[in-house]
Amino acid sequence: MSALFTPFQLKGVTLRNRIAVPPMCQYSANDGLINDWHLAHYTSLARGGAGLVIVEATAVSPEGRITPGCAGIWNDTQAEALAEVASAIKRAGAAPGIQIAHAGRKASANRPWEGDDHIAAEDARGWDTLAPSAIPFGAHLPKTPKAMTLEDIARVRADFVAAARRALAAGFEWLELHFAHGYLGQSFFSSHSNQRDDAYGGSFENRSRFLLETLAQVREVWPEHLPLTARFGVIEYDGRDEATLEESIELAKAFRRGGLDLLSVSVGFTVPEVSIPWGPAFLAPIAERVRREAELPVAAAWGIDSPAIAQNTLAQEQMDLVMVGRAHLANPNWPYQAALQLQVERPSWVLPKPYAHWLERYQVSQ
Repeated sequence: MSALFTPFQLKGVTLRNRIAVPPMCQYSANDGLINDWHLAHYTSLARGGAGLVIVEATAVSPEGRITPGCAGIWNDTQAEALAEVASAIKRAGAAPGIQIAHAGRKASANRPWEGDDHIAAEDARGWDTLAPSAIPFGAHLPKTPKAMTLEDIARVRADFVAAARRALAAGFEWLELHFAHGYLGQSFFSSHSNQRDDAYGGSFENRSRFLLETLAQVREVWPEHLPLTARFGVIEYDGRDEATLEESIELAKAFRRGGLDLLSVSVGFTVPEVSIPWGPAFLAPIAERVRREAELPVAAAWGIDSPAIAQNTLAQEQMDLVMVGRAHLANPNWPYQAALQLQVERPSWVLPKPYAHWLERYQVSQ
């Protein structure tokens, strides 16, 4: 059996393969409430054969949304709608996951196809943003955030805990904390965006505090038999990569000690002035180092779009799961394509029977 199609067990959840669909924002919710678009979207991805489908960054509070169109889980009505999605994913044979998030200073933005910039101050659709320090991201996101008080920090931690409770009640079996991509968690860790002089800024220990406290409080309400994971930017490509990576690996070790089950390795995206070496699976060697030194299962996305690349990263034990994102948008049945290209025996679940009837019985060329 190909490494890509080997089952993967984490805690009490067994994935039918090592293919995961990472969170990809749809920007199509209304006041945080998802709709039929999301139900059809996630059902299609699960039917396509992925082992894990993670619902997009879902805000723990209204201020935590990236855009007005982002999904939320700060009230029970939103959670009830998400429960339909979780159930549909599970019925289709994939494990239902969800990423809970707070966008921090990158919040209150227009949707990507409407500018991908901060909403103008005079536009009623926007809102005030929060961050560790009153430092704007810059570039297309120039709004200066409010520096969080200790009360703000405690409230946001509580929002994550409440979101985790709702996610569990909605039927999700895999929880991911969004600590990456320049959003709130990442902003606390990075000295680019965190210039506090209290217990949440300055030293490595202080910059790690918000993330570790949030993990600890979520760990208290998330069942031990279900995976608790995080997505975290371990590197910025800002010219001080080795120092950042060494700190990130130390934090990953602390995550493991704090009860984290898997780390989805990504880029920090904390500052706009970076030189990211975009290319096929460019994070795979970084993920392998985190996996080896932190002794923690890892996954990664970015440039893992071909079956051969996905198979190779797993066969070389660079990661435990591959996050296949945009390729799944282009072809929700990407696992079927992968099985064909890798010339492996296709498991019965790899293609929905109504599709298999036509594609395999009549041997439609691929």
